[in-house]
Amino acid sequence: MRKIAFPPIVDSNSQILLLGTMPSEESLRKQEYYGHKSNQFWKILFTLFAQPFSIDYKERVALLIENRIALWDVLCSCEGQGSADTSIKNGQPNNFTLFFSSYPHITHVFFTSKKAEEFYRKHIGFDNNKVYLTLPSPSPANAGTPLIQKIEKWKVIFSVLKS
Repeated sequence: MRKIAFPPIVDSNSQILLLGTMPSEESLRKQEYYGHKSNQFWKILFTLFAQPFSIDYKERVALLIENRIALWDVLCSCEGQGSADTSIKNGQPNNFTLFFSSYPHITHVFFTSKKAEEFYRKHIGFDNNKVYLTLPSPSPANAGTPLIQKIEKWKVIFSVLKS
């Protein structure tokens, strides 16, 4: 069965794009980005912006938009069992040419996993007009890296927002 990803969370003020690979099974079930309770994505962002953690999805989306951050996935669809990136088969990429022409203020792309970077490199390729960086994955599969270390690495987001 083919899995279909979500549309991007983005607005005309977005400067940063956070890119995952594909929503997890739990995210697809809930229809929310990073919907698995063990995923640290939202904990990292709320901590970075010194905001009280919220489980309300509308508040989560608002945190991104208020801070000029867009969120999307490299793939628009794929096949595969389970949520692991390694189970992804026959991935089809999103249309980044159209996306970046629609949102020209996005100058930085941060991958939320090495696999997201790998899929992007394979299907889209890097553009010299953008800055790319791979952040430590917030996934429960990356439990070997402590949350505090992930937050430290994700602080690079501030250098973009302040420029």
